[in-house]
Amino acid sequence: MSAHCMLTGARPGFGNRVSHSHRRTSRRFDPNVQTKRYWLPGEGRYVRLRLSARGIRTVDAIGVEAAVARIRARGVRV
Repeated sequence: MSAHCMLTGARPGFGNRVSHSHRRTSRRFDPNVQTKRYWLPGEGRYVRLRLSARGIRTVDAIGVEAAVARIRARGVRV
């Protein structure tokens, strides 16, 4: 499961782990991506979206129809 939000485009960030002795090793900061199923009334079907926590709040604010329109405008198939 790739750590990528369909709505916001959030992807992993990269940085360093820093130990007590200050040695640095590579690490990833993954976004909080969840799979959620929404009813899409315009098409009469459910859609399964992979959204970050911020993306879920965005869908709650603007509605699922507008969110799917934004996702499709980014060129992602829903």
